[in-house]
Amino acid sequence: MCLALLLLTTATFAQAPGSRSSALTLPTDPELITPIPPAPVADPEKLALGKRLFEDARLSHDATRSCASCHDVQTNGADANRRSSALNGTELSLNTNTVFNAALSFRLNWEGGFRSLEDQAEASLANPAIMGTSIDEVISRLSADAEMTQRFKEAYGSDPDRQAVLNAIATYERSLVTPGGRFDLWLGGEASALSAQEAAGYNLFKKFGCISCHQGVNIGANLFERHGIFHPLASPKPEILRVPSLRNVATTPPYFHDGSAPTLSDAVRKMGAAQLNRTLTDEQVAAIVAFLGTLTGTFDDHPVKASAP
Repeated sequence: MCLALLLLTTATFAQAPGSRSSALTLPTDPELITPIPPAPVADPEKLALGKRLFEDARLSHDATRSCASCHDVQTNGADANRRSSALNGTELSLNTNTVFNAALSFRLNWEGGFRSLEDQAEASLANPAIMGTSIDEVISRLSADAEMTQRFKEAYGSDPDRQAVLNAIATYERSLVTPGGRFDLWLGGEASALSAQEAAGYNLFKKFGCISCHQGVNIGANLFERHGIFHPLASPKPEILRVPSLRNVATTPPYFHDGSAPTLSDAVRKMGAAQLNRTLTDEQVAAIVAFLGTLTGTFDDHPVKASAP
């Protein structure tokens, strides 16, 4: 997942960066960002089956990778690569988005080509660079496995079929939400959840328009934007991108759709130049990065963490 279209500008703050904020104590005006809700209630058998499928290498044609190969939910829901590898060993064209909180997005993938998790899952199976198989091939493999056939009967009342396979995967993916970040705690009324530096970063984020592209429950992922307005930002294509979520952004380097920004600080500096024609100061970058660090949530009762390179 990559940082997109932050609108940044100057700011100063008198308190020490490590101190707790008194300038931003509680949400007073209506906030355009809302906390992540708990995962939706799901049938436990369908949920467990979906997790099993998400981790099953039989979903790829040569049985060398699973969904979890590129979307590691033990770390950041993605990986640490600039771009993940295709089945033939070459790089994919775009950086891998995190699967965490994907269910909260209005469209899926960088170009927003999918409206549902089911559609995206089926397309990923058929994509020759990603899984190189098909839903029919997957069903055939699962139907030959007596244990899996029994699990489908228990969860769906039938043998494996297209609707059940895709629904099980999507049911699991809908459970991959990461509530409980410090910024969400602040939104919930914990005034001490943000430091002075983090609060200053959020004030910048709001005052100068970052929030016009990054708002809502996913802090983005609900509109499309053009990148490189003043200066080139990254690879010129695709020219129009779905604005990505900033949830857990501190854990998902490298950044941008081509993975060309190795660190969050680098991404923020480049965004200032490309989108605002502005050279950001070290203080500005540090404040914005500090705020973005508060957007890291929890999964399975543990904070989301960066994937090892």
